[in-house]
Amino acid sequence: SGFSMSIYDVTSRSIYVRWPKVSGASSYQVTATAVNTVGHSLLAHFSDVTLKGTLTSLIPNTIYAIQAEAIDKNGIILAETQILQSTAPDIPVIDQAYSKISNSITVEWRAVPGATSYLLTAQDGYSFTETIVTNSPGTVMGLKPATLYRITIRSVNAGGKSLPSPFRKAKTVLAAPILSVSSPSCDSIAMSWKAVYMAAGFSVSLMRSDGLGKMLKENTTNTSLIFTNLDPGTLYTIKAYAWNVNGLPGDDFIYNQRTSPNTPVDVQVAFNSGALRAIVSWMPTEGALTYVVTASSGFLKLKCNTSFASCVVPSLQCSSEYYVSVTAYNDAGSSKPTDAVSLKTIPCAPVNLSIEEHEPGHLLVSWSRVNFGHYYVVFVKSDDGLEVHCNTSHTQCHFQSDCGFTYFISVFAYNKAGQSPLGDVFNYTTAPCCPSDVSTTFMSSDTVHVTWAPVRGAELYETRAVGWSDAVLCNDTATACTLSALQCNAQYNITVYSFSEARGSNTSCASKYVATAPCSPEIKNISKESLSVISVHWQSDNEEATYIVTARGEAGLWHCTSSGNSCTLVNIPCGSAFAVSAIARSSAGQSLPSYTVPFETAPCCPNELILTQVAQSVTNISWSVGMGAQTYVTTLESQKGQAKCHTLQNYCLLGCITCSTNYTVSLKAISETGLTSSCTYQGYSSSACCPSGVKLYRLGNNSIRVYWQASDETINYHTDLHGSKGNFTCSPSPGLSHCDITEIPCGDVYTVVVSPVTDKGPKLTFCPKKIYSVTCSGSSVGMVIYRGKSNAE
Repeated sequence: SGFSMSIYDVTSRSIYVRWPKVSGASSYQVTATAVNTVGHSLLAHFSDVTLKGTLTSLIPNTIYAIQAEAIDKNGIILAETQILQSTAPDIPVIDQAYSKISNSITVEWRAVPGATSYLLTAQDGYSFTETIVTNSPGTVMGLKPATLYRITIRSVNAGGKSLPSPFRKAKTVLAAPILSVSSPSCDSIAMSWKAVYMAAGFSVSLMRSDGLGKMLKENTTNTSLIFTNLDPGTLYTIKAYAWNVNGLPGDDFIYNQRTSPNTPVDVQVAFNSGALRAIVSWMPTEGALTYVVTASSGFLKLKCNTSFASCVVPSLQCSSEYYVSVTAYNDAGSSKPTDAVSLKTIPCAPVNLSIEEHEPGHLLVSWSRVNFGHYYVVFVKSDDGLEVHCNTSHTQCHFQSDCGFTYFISVFAYNKAGQSPLGDVFNYTTAPCCPSDVSTTFMSSDTVHVTWAPVRGAELYETRAVGWSDAVLCNDTATACTLSALQCNAQYNITVYSFSEARGSNTSCASKYVATAPCSPEIKNISKESLSVISVHWQSDNEEATYIVTARGEAGLWHCTSSGNSCTLVNIPCGSAFAVSAIARSSAGQSLPSYTVPFETAPCCPNELILTQVAQSVTNISWSVGMGAQTYVTTLESQKGQAKCHTLQNYCLLGCITCSTNYTVSLKAISETGLTSSCTYQGYSSSACCPSGVKLYRLGNNSIRVYWQASDETINYHTDLHGSKGNFTCSPSPGLSHCDITEIPCGDVYTVVVSPVTDKGPKLTFCPKKIYSVTCSGSSVGMVIYRGKSNAE
């Protein structure tokens, strides 16, 4: 248990085995029996200290059953094991060994039965190289040139490999020279190489790769060589090898080399002015793979690479002169550059443009001179689309311009190559046009409204009124402006200026002369010339003005006109308050009214005055309202005395009146401010005096006599009796102081009044009333009894 055997080497006739030590074993026995060959077996004994052994004299390429047994000292088998193992094929025999390539040797041999492959070995001193091949011939690679090797071969199968064959000596050939090849010119190829070990000389041949022409061959002991008079731009095949002192050639070195191309011809240069680039073309050159176009201007070089016969050189600079050449290239090198062709580009856009307007309507455009610029064209386009231009060889142009336009100005330079690129486009805005149809309208004496028609280019308007001592201005975007706070009675130059943000103000606009209205008069005094006439005085500062004075009140308007400094208002009503003002009027307009001066006329006298005697000593005076009067003072005056009354009403009671007396009547109407009008009226006579001592007496026949004492014998009287049973009157004959009333009913109470009779109006009602009782005596009047005065008394 655990006893095993392994193979550690096999040859054509030997098998090498090993086994582990078995405890108690005194010897080991190994038997090899050919599996497919009858009667061929081999037995070998080994001591207990030997744990490996070799079975020899075996048949090559044969499978053996190998059995190992561990035996103790009594001859008893303690352990055993068995494996199958084939021997290697028989040893090959080398027929020949030779070298055709400097890093290998080729070996030829006869095939060995049972060999599945062969192991070739090339040994150089202590180094060797092995290669496994499957059949003859076989080549050992990786060898050193010009070196002598010992060559052996061993056959190999699944069982192992045979012993090496008898060696053969073989030497590798010389290494190939490694050429460094170039074409220094379009008709030559130069080559050089390093020395080759053991080389005595070199052979180099050259021929067109397309097979045309003849082959050129040179033998040399040098390490460089040059072939001339070759075709430009043509591919050549070069073959080179080294040979030793015996003349044996070494490896070939084969290299394809093209001669450099010839210089291109018929170079044409066309300039594209719009894109600032040059289009260069030429005739194709044999063998050229690429072309390089070089455009040189001073230190600046621009290049263009192409495989075609034309190329575009971009990004040229304006106002420059370039020298253009073409060089052909292939893998061998470059041709000589063509003769340079001069190219002048278009001029640059003019710079330092300036635009000046020395006077309105004339523009001067100037600029700096441009290299290679032969002449210039200036384009001026207005914002309404109209365009004009100017051709010149100088550096300035004159143009007509209109107000309120924006002009877009560009300048181009020209030469034979074309037009310069577009430079900066300048815009110039002329001053806005001056407003036209300026109209002025005075809104008041110090305010004028100015209007005008809109004009092109104006964004803002300034209206300026300039007088002798002041200036008034107004800014607005509208086409109207109102100038206020002008001085009266002054002359102004009114100018409307137009403004634009781009150009500012047009200062060439014409002015319009206007004169302001006269100043307001200042009323100095108002005087009363008569009852209905007043004079107004003012201060005048304008000799050409006409002054109009107006008195305005509830009673109406009164006017007067004068060119001086005063005028008179007539038919002014009494009792009225007026606001008096004045204005001045001239061809320039009308002034503002002066400050109003109040003026009041004296109150009017009442038109009607009525005196009514309401008692023997009291008279009532009433009157119509006097315009403008606030209080009244009435006076009755006679030689006997005076009666006066001051009242707010339009009536008054005056006492202490003497009857039968003539009075003068006067009235004063007084205004709120104290103005007084004295009014006189027709005289007044008080009524006759009432009689005194009125008594009642009974007469016969139902009659009653009324008796009194007359104050004046020339006065007639009238008697009234009023009772419940009837009213009775009687009037005596002139000069009498009594009268009789007949058929008066008795048994009644009578009120008796005796009044003087006047020819001016109704009878007086204020004389005393007395009460009497008339009794009856039967059916006749009885006693007459005095009862006293009436309650009204």
